[in-house]
Amino acid sequence: MARWDPGTAERLTQAALELYTEHGYDNVTVTQIAERAGITRRSYFRYFPDKREVLFAGSERLPAAVRAAVLDAHPAASPLSAALEALTQVGAALAEHIDRTAERLAVIASSPELQERERTKHALVTSAIQDALLQRGVDDDSAKLVAQVATIASQNALDRWAEGYGEKDFATCLHAVVASLRDVLTEGIDSSTFE
Repeated sequence: MARWDPGTAERLTQAALELYTEHGYDNVTVTQIAERAGITRRSYFRYFPDKREVLFAGSERLPAAVRAAVLDAHPAASPLSAALEALTQVGAALAEHIDRTAERLAVIASSPELQERERTKHALVTSAIQDALLQRGVDDDSAKLVAQVATIASQNALDRWAEGYGEKDFATCLHAVVASLRDVLTEGIDSSTFE
């Protein structure tokens, strides 16, 4: 096998998902993942720093991609529209390249350590959206709120897409989430809530 086999990272990801699903995240070692993928433990660390990061490969590029997409949104778009347009583009591109999303999300949900890592990823995306909106001239409070709402909508859309086993595209799922959000917000808030 070549030293830097281009398919090795994918094999490691597949092996890790299989083992995490079979035995639980906490019960699997890097050695087991490497063996199942047909490489040595030492070689594993050429691809991933630990057993957690095999599930988050490439996520370090996500904030920059989202930020760039928000900045590229139509200049007349509202802050929320710009953020959702960006997340639709990036989410659709990711959905095309992510295999076994439902399994990945189930493994993450099973582990507090992985849940924390997932929250960190989402926080970085939220920050990237907020930063891009500020560059678009949105005030601090609005940029923060829009970034948080857009990130939550995107998370919910990814969950819907994964539960549908890819039968719907990501954009359709995000549009459905936005429609549900719109319905919730237009129900109104009882004025006595804040008295």
